[in-house]
Amino acid sequence: MDSQIEHSRSRTPVLRKAAAGLVLVVVAALLVKAVIGFVIWAFWTVVVIAAVLAVLWAVKTLVW
Repeated sequence: MDSQIEHSRSRTPVLRKAAAGLVLVVVAALLVKAVIGFVIWAFWTVVVIAAVLAVLWAVKTLVW
């Protein structure tokens, strides 16, 4: 009887592996989204700083 009980758990590792794979896919997708968001934020920060510096340079050039 004990051998039949032990064989009934054969599906659990497959389900656990599938769940672990799903978790990894979800976490990877969230990390990719976070990295893309950071890159976009950094790009727009540089664009705004460059625009402010360009305006300051233009005003200085026109006034002096």
